[in-house]
Amino acid sequence: MAVTVGASRLDLGALRRLPIDARPLVRPGTVAAGVLHLGLGAFHRAHQAVYTEQAMALAGGDWGIVGVAPRNADLVRILAAQDNLFSVSTLSAADRHTRVVGALADVRLAAADPRAVVALLADPAIRVVTLTVTEKAYQLDPAGGTLRPDPALVADLTTDRPPATVPGLLVRGLLARHAADAGPISLVSCDNLPANGRRLRGLVSQALAYAGTPQAVVDWVDAQVGFPGTMVDRIVPASTPDTLAAARHALGVEDLAAVAAEPYTQWVIEDDFPGGRPAWERAGAVLCVDAGPWERLKLRALNGVHSAAAYLGALAGCETIADALALPHLATVLRRLLAEDVAASFTPPDGVDVVDYGEQVLARFGNPAIRHRTLQVAMDGSQKLPQRILHTIADLRAAGRPARWAALVLAAWIRFAQGSADDGRPLPLDDPLADRIRTALAAVPPTPAGAVDAVLALDEIVPPETAADAQLRTDVTAWLTDLTHHGVPPTLAGAA
Repeated sequence: MAVTVGASRLDLGALRRLPIDARPLVRPGTVAAGVLHLGLGAFHRAHQAVYTEQAMALAGGDWGIVGVAPRNADLVRILAAQDNLFSVSTLSAADRHTRVVGALADVRLAAADPRAVVALLADPAIRVVTLTVTEKAYQLDPAGGTLRPDPALVADLTTDRPPATVPGLLVRGLLARHAADAGPISLVSCDNLPANGRRLRGLVSQALAYAGTPQAVVDWVDAQVGFPGTMVDRIVPASTPDTLAAARHALGVEDLAAVAAEPYTQWVIEDDFPGGRPAWERAGAVLCVDAGPWERLKLRALNGVHSAAAYLGALAGCETIADALALPHLATVLRRLLAEDVAASFTPPDGVDVVDYGEQVLARFGNPAIRHRTLQVAMDGSQKLPQRILHTIADLRAAGRPARWAALVLAAWIRFAQGSADDGRPLPLDDPLADRIRTALAAVPPTPAGAVDAVLALDEIVPPETAADAQLRTDVTAWLTDLTHHGVPPTLAGAA
């Protein structure tokens, strides 16, 4: 259904004008809120919100989502004006389908009223909290999982000011929930952290200790708060004007919160929900006892390969991951990374072949309808590479095996962090440790060996035992020398 520029906005009144197969599975306002979500970005809207709506449609329950954006006031304003409705377009090379999702019961802006978010965490109706706040928001050392309290978090944990950080919100909310005797709850990390459930539990425990929390409250958290581990998977690029235009064409109304995603989606969840949960398994989620093997599979065979394509592609001037996959020899190198390094580094879930899984990953990355920008994937490398690449390296080296291809990815990140592509164009270092990385690189000789020394010395990123590995240092330096002197295409051609 094509529309003119003057199309009306998506809201409850517009639902009756939508194509039948584009209407929500549940109508907003008909189910009460039972889930609080922190991080109202595109990934949540195309993943957990979709699963939760399907679960309610198939099995019922008051599991509407209160979506909390930490700082994005524009998104909250847009969703509120649209009666909390948004659309998800599923894109393949051959087809597109757009459907409006009605899982959101309300939206809030944490930065505007953090105490309201704390009150929601203490509300007995809220029994599940999910998070997609990116790795850096947890304020954990990516190498070891130690809490890194900056001044804002210290203030959250030691004063009564309105909390301004994600850990601060969680701890204040749990303290308020205990005081209100509001019953059990589960905190569900859906971010790409190793052992994300255990990491979140560790974050809460460390923050409670830092705040000097009474033992009775600590005991209550241990007994009443679940921290299930998860693995989430769906490629959801950032929305663009083209995303909004395509949604308008499909729906006949303007949706300023539209997102697009690939057809593939997966959610593996450890079943640790003392207060209950939506019937996500009815929507296709995998409920299990231990998500660890699935998490390692995804972090190493998908996210690690994603980072490899992003850094090598950005250095070569490729705008999207699909463009990068078209570089001569890159797919061959990524297949060798998967077969020779990733598959040898861990034991996958029963019945899963890592090489076959990797082939599916490469096919998904090559989907031309998903314009996932290399620079978007390249963000926050200091927070991502430990679990995506460095853990693969550590496990291989501990077993006495080489880590040649993973060393290439590490070298590509160092080259990217140096700030320029092969053709001299500047590359942005969008990273919470950007200043630390730039300072380290500026303090060494401007050589590949100097840059490797500088980065491996950053122990908040690289574990000391990995940094001390002479063979790894040699391999990374050799790759960085090739990338520096020859650029990506010749380096790939010589390696394939």
